[in-house]
Amino acid sequence: RWHRKHLSKGRAVMTENAAVAPSWVRICPESELEENWGEVALVKGQQYAIFKTKHGYYACDHRDPNSQSLVIARGIVGEKDGHSTIASPLYKEVYDLATGECGPGADYTIGVYPLEVRDGNIYLQV
Repeated sequence: RWHRKHLSKGRAVMTENAAVAPSWVRICPESELEENWGEVALVKGQQYAIFKTKHGYYACDHRDPNSQSLVIARGIVGEKDGHSTIASPLYKEVYDLATGECGPGADYTIGVYPLEVRDGNIYLQV
């Protein structure tokens, strides 16, 4: 992680923080997620797309890696070879929700993040 360190005379430089341990953040009750429909969670200034499918719960970046638009949660949830997928609503690239990989020959991947269900609540590891 990088942060801005302000110096005298209005100058700023970027310095590296020590490694930040991942933490679990409560997103919502499990009952609020509809199967095959994406929701967006804003956590520490970043947007994550959250999905519930018949295979489980998934979290990935909400930002489309091709267009840089915040649209992934509005994509089409599907399945390929027994794996849950999300198709970008803009350029239709299909991403594996477990690995973030796009189809063969694609130049894009999407960040994926661990989710847990605890006591009826969804938690995201950031």
